[in-house]
Amino acid sequence: MNYIYLLKSKKQDWLYTGYTSDLKKRFQKHQGGHSSATKPYCPFELVFYEAYKSRLDAKRRKKYLKTNQGKRALKLMLRDSFK
Repeated sequence: MNYIYLLKSKKQDWLYTGYTSDLKKRFQKHQGGHSSATKPYCPFELVFYEAYKSRLDAKRRKKYLKTNQGKRALKLMLRDSFK
């Protein structure tokens, strides 16, 4: 499976949207500070993920969620998770 995921920093008001084929392993790398993009914002909470059979579908969805419209949709859909 291919996953898109949303991480929320427990330290700062910061969100990260990513893609992976191994969600558990990728989350552990983020938590361990092994990703330069997310290292300053550790630790994280996994707020949301979606699974796709197709890698291209997952990447297309990730690209959408990184747009302003996609970010607004996520924040509206997950508003209770961000409190």
